[in-house]
Amino acid sequence: SLIIIQKLISTLDTMAEQAQKEEKVDNSDPAKSVPKGYRIKDINNDDTVQYVYNFINGEYCVPSSGEYIDNVNPATNQVISRIASSNKEDIDYAVASAEAAFEAWSATDVSKRAEYVQKISQLIKSRLEEFAILESRDNGKPKIMAQMVDIPAAARQFSDSAEYAKFVETDALVKDDSLHYLQRPPLGVVGGISPWNYPLLLISGKIAPAIMYGNCTILKPSELTPMTAYLLTDVIIESGLPAGVVNIVQGYGKDAGSPLVKHP
Repeated sequence: SLIIIQKLISTLDTMAEQAQKEEKVDNSDPAKSVPKGYRIKDINNDDTVQYVYNFINGEYCVPSSGEYIDNVNPATNQVISRIASSNKEDIDYAVASAEAAFEAWSATDVSKRAEYVQKISQLIKSRLEEFAILESRDNGKPKIMAQMVDIPAAARQFSDSAEYAKFVETDALVKDDSLHYLQRPPLGVVGGISPWNYPLLLISGKIAPAIMYGNCTILKPSELTPMTAYLLTDVIIESGLPAGVVNIVQGYGKDAGSPLVKHP
């Protein structure tokens, strides 16, 4: 019995040592773990500093670095969010997710892809006020400009892409002695980096045509204006777009943008 007790003590000691070695994740700390069931809400509340996570494979996730970048309202210099400071590890994960989604998405009928893309357009329009206020707070431009120009134009990127692609997926070139068919097959995974001046419009202009033609995407918004791209992820979830088709990774150009454009 003494031997059994000694073995039990030894086992418990080993388990305790392993537990000490394992990194403990504080699930109550939003910087270390995305809260269970998390969805974006109350994003225009000036009394709350939002955590802006990466959106990869249809889910929100913390940056592998565990670090965040303060994002300020340029009109007040108030910190309104802390955005994920991503690196090559996050980009690799996003690429793997997009590649995994590509086979099924590229095989999806163009009319079905158009339904998803049109749904995104409609959802942006239905949340025009929310997007316009957020664009103004994040970018510094007057709300009326975002409301009349930026956000409607972003919605049109999706609706126009959905309509156009349905009619030009294939073309026929007729000559006197021959008939030629021109096809536009999906290419694969498309990466894009968006600037700060028209944040939602320019990132939408990269996403919409790419996914409409059957590609999957990885986008990095400007670290100066990440907020409407982040709110767009909530629209993407609501649209039902399959996971991995659109991935949005936050961070600096040198840390996240560079590995994105250099990725093989």
